[in-house]
Amino acid sequence: MDLILERSHFLKQALVDFVLDAEGELAQALETYAAEQYRRGSGDSKQQDLIIDSFIVEGKIGDKSPIDLFIASQPDLTESDRQLLLSWYHSFMGLFAITQIESDRLKLKNWLTDKYYLVKPNNPQTLQAISRIKLGEILLTRIAPVTDNYWTFFGQYTILGKLGKPKLAVAIGNFKDNYKNYLYSDAPDLLQAAWESVAQYHEDFIDFFGSDEITLPGYQLNQKIREFQELTAEKRLAALGIDQNKSLSDLAAEAGVSEAEITEAAKEAGADSKLVAQIFNNKNGNSKMVMPKVDLPAELKKAEQVTAISHPRWGQMFLPTYSQFQALLTAENWQSIEGADKLIRHYLEDKNINAFIWHRLAQNYPKSLEKVLQDYLQRPEFNLKDDLDKLLQEFDKPLQPDLPEIASVPLHLHELFQEAVVEVHKSKPKGKGKQKPAKGFQ
Repeated sequence: MDLILERSHFLKQALVDFVLDAEGELAQALETYAAEQYRRGSGDSKQQDLIIDSFIVEGKIGDKSPIDLFIASQPDLTESDRQLLLSWYHSFMGLFAITQIESDRLKLKNWLTDKYYLVKPNNPQTLQAISRIKLGEILLTRIAPVTDNYWTFFGQYTILGKLGKPKLAVAIGNFKDNYKNYLYSDAPDLLQAAWESVAQYHEDFIDFFGSDEITLPGYQLNQKIREFQELTAEKRLAALGIDQNKSLSDLAAEAGVSEAEITEAAKEAGADSKLVAQIFNNKNGNSKMVMPKVDLPAELKKAEQVTAISHPRWGQMFLPTYSQFQALLTAENWQSIEGADKLIRHYLEDKNINAFIWHRLAQNYPKSLEKVLQDYLQRPEFNLKDDLDKLLQEFDKPLQPDLPEIASVPLHLHELFQEAVVEVHKSKPKGKGKQKPAKGFQ
């Protein structure tokens, strides 16, 4: 085993011990960080280790990180040690497929970004453990650089086994939900393209609807959203150079699949059939990203009124009670409105009512919102300007957006999802009812 590889194991253990043995601000920062992470996960021993590993890299104590504090506390570190420790800022969580196995190393493919890594275990226990790993299995783990040529496991890994396309799509969807910060952490170009697609979607929304906010009966709004997406899809197809005058049969023949498969995949996945054909064929390499389909859930389609709001960072939000909340804020006596307390509690507790929605209400109804919250919370001293963000954090509402669902996804992930849908369709028993497609990147 390379000396620097052995050294990486020693330094990692020393760094973990330093964090766990710490007192004062560092211990408090770890406790706060862990409490936030536990709310999102299972709380088992593996998650505890993942939390400590991520805190080592991401945690902040003032303007310092745990790595900074560790380096400062160890005057005997060599320059090579310091450079190795600092390189761990580039460590990241990923969902990796094992593409090659040798005696002391693995070649891994990050499914989120389609990038490959040579990974060597840095201790005898892990080296022995990888002898039981099989080619094609999927690992959930965090890796860190050791040299310019190879990486190592930064902590424990979870073996998900060999996954068919439908289960792999589900695993990627779960990763997307649980590790939002690591979606494209090793591919900044994909991350930038995804965020740019959200801003472009917002511009297209305003161009189509004439505003960033529209309220309609659910079924009408769903129809308008479909029209909007068809229009934006046509624009993107044109940008890709796809001939929209070709028949579906022509596109199916070019893609090398049957017309029935394309039609069924498009129907079940909610994707435009021509776009599905282009995904399967994938002859045009000009676009790395594909816009997902947005469709209102059944309960919103039936709602009397639904408000759609678009934002260049927070994405698109659908709120069936936004008009009711506005009415509450414009009433002379909000407490006289039936169900007012329940509605306010819903807006505070529902994760879909994000910080942007609250800031929008605060901007449009500052005095009445402040009074409502003072009364409801029984905090007469509550000041909207100073205390709103604290209140949102109290109810676990992030103040900054994660990458929204409407963001375009990398072509290889969209292709995987579409192929997974076709496999699910082919595996259905004939004559049985429709099976709900697997949830993944859409």
